[in-house]
Order: sequence, then C-alpha cells, then structure tokens
Amino acid sequence: MAGRGQGIVIRDAHFPGRAPIEAYGNGGFRFAGMSHRGSILCVPSGIYGFADLAPKQLDRQALERVFEEVADIEVLLVGTGRDLVPMTADLRSAAREAGIMADPMSTGAAVRTYNVLLSEDRAVAAVLLAVD
Repeated sequence: MAGRGQGIVIRDAHFPGRAPIEAYGNGGFRFAGMSHRGSILCVPSGIYGFADLAPKQLDRQALERVFEEVADIEVLLVGTGRDLVPMTADLRSAAREAGIMADPMSTGAAVRTYNVLLSEDRAVAAVLLAVD
C-alpha cells in the first residue's frame, strides 16, 4: 500500500559471492558488473562495503568479519591505499594468532594479487581501501 511501511530501507552493501575486482580508483571499485563507492572487504562469504578508515585504524575489531571466517582464510591482503602502509603490531599479532598470513601493500597491488589468488581458488581475503 502506498504511504505505509518503512519507506526506503538502506542496507549494508554486500555481494554474496566471490568475484574478481574489475577496476579500482576514483574512490571505489568495480566487480561482478557492479560498482561500489568506498572501501571494500572481500571474504569467502562475499564482498562487503567497508568503513572509510585510515590504514593505521585497521585493527582486529575493524576486521572482525575476517576473524569470523578464519577457517576459510589463509591469506589476508591489506590494500592500504595509494602507498604501502605497514600494519600495526596488534593487527599483525592478531592475524598470526589466527593462523592468517597478512600482507600489506598498496591497494593496486592488493587488487592484482587478490585476483590471481582468487583465480587459483586460494583461501584469500582482502581489505581494500579506496583510492582516488
């Protein structure tokens, strides 16, 4: 009925599946024939919109979904934007304790590496910070 209900419902961005990243830049990403403005998190359960964080703000709490799916992840690629920014000691430690090899790199390098590992059917996840 018109005029009844909740109106527009905003949902967290989520693509339920694994897909290669087709393009990045201009503050977002293209994958699975769609585009997303902002950063993304790619895990076995899908591709999710991700908070607009600075690389040094990436911590276990921000990447909680990665740790929830740890049984299906061996490698975590951390795309830190235009330039490589080392991970914090806490995040490195949390990943190591979970049995995940975490590798920081520029977002462009992370996108390329993610696509290769995905094509090899590897247990890979990636947090990709958007670049302009």
